[in-house]
Amino acid sequence: MWSSKYLTRIDLRAVFAIIMLMVISCLIISSYSSTLTSDYIEEPFLTPMVKTQIQWFAIGWLVFLFFAGFDYNKLREWAWVLYVASIISLVGLFFTESIQNVHRWYRLPFISHSFQPSEYAKLALVIALSWFLERKASSSRSLPTALGALLIFIIPFVCILKQPDLGTALVLYPMTLVIFYFGDMASWVVRGMMSLALVAVFVVFLFFSGVISHEGARPFFLNFIKEYQYERLNPHTHHQKAAATAVAIGGIGGVGFKQSEYTRGGSLPVPYTDSAFPAFGEEFGFIGLVLVLIIFYGLIYCCFQVSAVAKDPFGRLLAAGISVFLAVHITVNIGMMCGILPITGVPLVLVSYGGSSVLSTMMALGILQSIYSRRFMF
Repeated sequence: MWSSKYLTRIDLRAVFAIIMLMVISCLIISSYSSTLTSDYIEEPFLTPMVKTQIQWFAIGWLVFLFFAGFDYNKLREWAWVLYVASIISLVGLFFTESIQNVHRWYRLPFISHSFQPSEYAKLALVIALSWFLERKASSSRSLPTALGALLIFIIPFVCILKQPDLGTALVLYPMTLVIFYFGDMASWVVRGMMSLALVAVFVVFLFFSGVISHEGARPFFLNFIKEYQYERLNPHTHHQKAAATAVAIGGIGGVGFKQSEYTRGGSLPVPYTDSAFPAFGEEFGFIGLVLVLIIFYGLIYCCFQVSAVAKDPFGRLLAAGISVFLAVHITVNIGMMCGILPITGVPLVLVSYGGSSVLSTMMALGILQSIYSRRFMF
């Protein structure tokens, strides 16, 4: 089930990219978590939040190594258990006290941390759909298979949407669409989901390009969605303006590590979580942001390469779903910080502060390496 010999076959390019992103994460958190004190200039590099993030990274590496050595084929046996457990954890949130007026986290007793089940529900969904479509390969285009696969997707999608957590729910959509495509699902399902996605993207484009007036269209859209949901389509929020300003201040080379005045002064919301990308841009400039994009490109390239070399349908579907899961997180976070997508609260993988995101990402990357290291087995 688990063997250390497979750890010698993992893709070291991916490992290097992960380490680089973790270093960047610590730089951002060290710089901007120090604004919590009045005399932040003399703050050490290892602020309390940096120490916490390093602890999560250490646990993340243990998770990564475990799943890299673990035989991913065994996940078939656990697919439904993991899926049902994730649904129970999502439903259970609505019977707990809300945190920040939303039902997204469980408070863990005796320790000052919280648990976000939606981060792990993404992986559970990928595993369940991969197992289901491999099992139904001979009837993948039939109506019962299509309805079953759609039901597997819709249940966690609705649960997460009702938290409410639009960003995480939307990540499930392209992830599922790609698995359906590679799983040879009925064309009407793939085309239907693709059409809905294109319509949504086109509407967002019209708002953020100024073709549709946000205020002018308000009466029409409020007939279908709530006020707070409609405000996500506002292209002129303070958050997006602040992100653009931070990047502009950084210029080509940046203002220097811990030399930021705009973001460290509190003008950019949550600089070490959702706004990590523009916060890094202010201190390290356009050159720093290009470096981040190159690292992310390298990591995602390695992830999709796993899907190409997987030796079986289950591994191929699993790798494709996980790769899209990571790619969408990166694209959406950077897109919303660049003012071309709505602010939805999607973290920047391995960079944003937070334990649940780190652990679920390292688990996903470990599973990918398990598939990659076993690519020559027959």
